[in-house]
Amino acid sequence: MLDMMLFLQSYGFFRGGGIGDLFNYWEQAGVFSYLLPLLLIFCLVFVILSRIKIFEDNKAVNGIIALVVGLLAMQFDMVPFFFAEIFPRVGVGLSIILAILILVGLFLDPNQNFQMWGLFGVGVIIFLAVLINTFEFTWGYYLYYLLDLQVLSWVALFAIIGIVAAAMSKKKMDIPNLKPILFHPYDGMPK
Repeated sequence: MLDMMLFLQSYGFFRGGGIGDLFNYWEQAGVFSYLLPLLLIFCLVFVILSRIKIFEDNKAVNGIIALVVGLLAMQFDMVPFFFAEIFPRVGVGLSIILAILILVGLFLDPNQNFQMWGLFGVGVIIFLAVLINTFEFTWGYYLYYLLDLQVLSWVALFAIIGIVAAAMSKKKMDIPNLKPILFHPYDGMPK
């Protein structure tokens, strides 16, 4: 009886108490898997649409398009799965960069360009490590779908269309005394 009471008393301490239970509840409710990625995608699309001003200053249209893009992105589990893999690694990478800045910042002169470029290089290496580890983990999950013959045939078709379009746009057909008949049907016709 006493063992059970001590076990129950220590349960909240080891699991994080109220905050840990709240985060576990949010995880079970889908806040981290669906709601937060939806809000992130919505905000990014809304800001991009507002910045490039396709629809002038019509924020309602920008908001509707951003919401639709966010909801369509959340339709399948690809986005939540990718976010669940990349953001913990980004957090670890940022912690490593912060620790390096704190330790090296004691001896670093910010006016020295080569030292700043060295720190930038370390940041790039950590960024690449995060991306490689994330894609290495998720690549096996999606490799089956990417190597499907139907997907590869569509990719090949679009690649061929792109190559032909690029080749045609670079080469001008310069035939003397030939005007586009579509735009000027009676100019240049023999009389």
